[in-house]
Amino acid sequence: MGHIEHEALAPKSVSVAVITVSDSRTLETDESGRLIKDVLINHSHRIHSYHLLPNNTPGLDSLMEDLLGSAGIDAVVITGGTGLSHKDITIETVSPKFQKRMDGFGELFRSLSYQEIGAASVLSRAAGGITNGKVVLCLPGSAAAVRLALEKIIVPELPHMVREASR
Repeated sequence: MGHIEHEALAPKSVSVAVITVSDSRTLETDESGRLIKDVLINHSHRIHSYHLLPNNTPGLDSLMEDLLGSAGIDAVVITGGTGLSHKDITIETVSPKFQKRMDGFGELFRSLSYQEIGAASVLSRAAGGITNGKVVLCLPGSAAAVRLALEKIIVPELPHMVREASR
């Protein structure tokens, strides 16, 4: 069965937990988290929960354990904490939980990002994986990067990803 047939069998709507990891954003200033929620809702997906956390490994680790153990969640989308500074802990905290990595997610994101920002795209550590039958996507914190990932990868493929992850 090809990808077209697989996509036809994918759910039309999925339940997503959204996490923003940032030491500087507040509920009022979290443009990237709000963008994820708005775009997914506009494409008929459901927001299970939204969380704003500081760059803090124990806090993110605990939240991920809770979310990955929840039966009501199909995917977790995280924005922020993916940079190269010593404070950026998202990838180090989340990727060890991946039972399967989705290397193509980060590769495609960096390729698309290169078309917009050039060689600076090599600083991106966007990543994706599957854990407990759930899709986990880690995005940079910038709204432009989030919009790019949503428009070019997540909106077109999230239901297909969820179907494959849950099989």
